[in-house]
Amino acid sequence: MLSKESKIRVLETFYGIDYVLFGKPLKKVSNCCPVVKEEFISIKGALVSVFIEMLKLMEHTPKLLEEKVKAKDLKKMAIENAKAARYAAQKVVTTEQAKRDIKNELKNILKENKQVDVSKIVENKIREKAFRLAIDNLMVARALTEAKKLEEMNGWAGRIIEDSYKILRDNLCETAILILDDDQPK
Repeated sequence: MLSKESKIRVLETFYGIDYVLFGKPLKKVSNCCPVVKEEFISIKGALVSVFIEMLKLMEHTPKLLEEKVKAKDLKKMAIENAKAARYAAQKVVTTEQAKRDIKNELKNILKENKQVDVSKIVENKIREKAFRLAIDNLMVARALTEAKKLEEMNGWAGRIIEDSYKILRDNLCETAILILDDDQPK
């Protein structure tokens, strides 16, 4: 069972995901196909469910809240945490290691198909990597610092949760990119 503070962190994360990926709530993203938005919401729900299981497994214990948190405060915290997550991801994406990773991914794509728009692929790979890192920052980094039993994540259940998390995170980021590409004026 999650504590009240952990449940608030889950809600904050739920709102924060949209701000990390879109800079605004999903409902304010226009011009997108409703089916893709529904898929995004489904994946987001599944990801948050896995996140809850992760918090339970590691016995998440954030600091106690002294006062009630209103919806307005919750969204404000989500926005602040999303900005911090995006900033941290941006710093990592610009490292030499990240550049090498993207080059390697590009080489693999070019081996398979030489008739591709290289600049578009590079842009997408950078965006994907930044989104994955920002989601990790938002959801996992803070939770790890507030975990009582971090070693539980090294066990069988922890590995299953981590694998599920990574698959859902990647699917969420891919769907977000579809939404953003669809939202751009043609």
